[in-house]
Amino acid sequence: MQWSFEVEMDVGPVSRSPQHNESPVNVMLNGQKQSLSLGQSPDGRQPSPLTSPLLTDAGFVRTDDEDEVRRKRFPTDKAYFIAKELLTTERTYLKDLEVITVSFQKAIGKDEAMPDSLRNLIFANFEPVYKFHESFLKEVEQRLAQWEGRSNAHIKGDYQRVGDVMLKNIQGLKLLTAHLQKHSEALLELERTSRSSRKLEALCRDFELQKVCYLPLNIFFLRPLHRLMHYKQILERLCKHYPPTHDDFRDSRAALADISEMVVQLQGTLIKMENFQKLLELKKDLAGVDSLVVPGREFIRLGCLSKLSGKGLQQRMFFLFNDVLMYTSRGMTASNQFKVHGQLPLYGMTIRESEDEWGVPHSFTLFGQRQSVVVAASSEPEMDKWVEDIKMAIELSDKCNGASAEILSSSFTDGKSPEESSADQESEDDLSASRTSLERQTPHRGNTTVHVCWHRSTSVSMVDFSVALENQLSGNLLRKFKNSNGWQKLWVVFTNFSLFFYKTHQDEFPLASLPLLGYSITIPSESENIHKDYVFKLHFKSHVYYFRSESEYTFERWMEVIRSATCSSNHIRSFSRKDPHPY
Repeated sequence: MQWSFEVEMDVGPVSRSPQHNESPVNVMLNGQKQSLSLGQSPDGRQPSPLTSPLLTDAGFVRTDDEDEVRRKRFPTDKAYFIAKELLTTERTYLKDLEVITVSFQKAIGKDEAMPDSLRNLIFANFEPVYKFHESFLKEVEQRLAQWEGRSNAHIKGDYQRVGDVMLKNIQGLKLLTAHLQKHSEALLELERTSRSSRKLEALCRDFELQKVCYLPLNIFFLRPLHRLMHYKQILERLCKHYPPTHDDFRDSRAALADISEMVVQLQGTLIKMENFQKLLELKKDLAGVDSLVVPGREFIRLGCLSKLSGKGLQQRMFFLFNDVLMYTSRGMTASNQFKVHGQLPLYGMTIRESEDEWGVPHSFTLFGQRQSVVVAASSEPEMDKWVEDIKMAIELSDKCNGASAEILSSSFTDGKSPEESSADQESEDDLSASRTSLERQTPHRGNTTVHVCWHRSTSVSMVDFSVALENQLSGNLLRKFKNSNGWQKLWVVFTNFSLFFYKTHQDEFPLASLPLLGYSITIPSESENIHKDYVFKLHFKSHVYYFRSESEYTFERWMEVIRSATCSSNHIRSFSRKDPHPY
């Protein structure tokens, strides 16, 4: 077996943690050998979140023949691969729980910045869940090992079932419902306490810079609720596959009924907390607004539009909520935030397509009560998404009689009115900084979804965020670059619009990541000479990756979840206005 090292020039943990120094590797650039640290570009600047070019060849064990032998030896039944998905995603879920129960608890220590009441609320409600799933994972591993070990003997037995294991453990999980309900309360309390304690806020911010915290910290608080959705999806596939006469069908149906009941019970909490979590994340990305997280506010869509002004079309980042549409540009802040330039209350707004009027493709005009704005989308599908969502948001705002229409009028930190702080008054220095700030970006804020949308001129909705978090998938894949020979075996986790790459599932943190927004997923053509089964292709402009899965089932599952991140939804899941928001 041949070993070498790989450098992945990608956004993600590979460049997020300055306290973790990587040993330099030697790479060939322009015919010369150069020493390069992991996560550093050849000119010493931080990598762009746009691309992931190959700097060295293979990074992990190449196991083409080994993979073929394994495929012939192990079971081929679809139920086995469904059960295996349960195993692989449970491994990732347990690691995600450890981010809270082990890593975060260690980082906080006994620091007085976190009150004992908050400490108990978080850890006393996460640790029982972690211990439960630790035991559950061992049972699933044992069952799959039996299934694999005896598959060639053609002996029927209980080991070729997984519904019974899930039924027993889901019934046990129902006893932890009180702890699951406390997780959202813990997130709310952590946010409230952090607002009043700069020291605790700094502790959380520093923890997010650690490689083990490969997602925003507050996403990990929602993981137990998302896991219920994963169980429901797995059991639905299992029940659809089994005939009613199968030995495992009854237990699988009973387990599905139990988990569906839990999902219904906690679904309202999950929807509200996903919205709350997204508002918290957007607050970190935006400069120039004090109170983004306010009662009743719902996030709908964010993304790039070009704004028409006296200087022509200028790229702007727009943020649509149920009460206001904000527009921003890349700022010059040390934290690489977007600077809010204006806000348009939705109450009383009208919208009209205006391509013929202005001669700008995919353009439309927003007529507010105080100002009008002409914007253009990058494509007709993007324009359709924005127009549909803005119209829907206007209708919601009008139904609420504009109760929230003026929420932001006093929230700009510079005290200016929207007209005075419009993007038309930006200096050329601001625009230049917008183009070049990536070259000196900080490790943490350069790889958020907002930044990826900015660089790939796309948009995402709240539904897209929910789907990307609820459709998590993990497992081994073989990866091949466009111009490389051989395949690399990787442990890959899909979540939050990104693929995260590990050597093995035991690794504490990912080596690199690939944000999928803007990418296309297809099947390789004959001219690409792949000549392997179950291969899918990811490509963005000139960047191409091939991935091989182990079976038809896993191939279809990877295609399905990746499409959920690359093909955004046009439909908005609006939140119930009967229930008060928890913040």
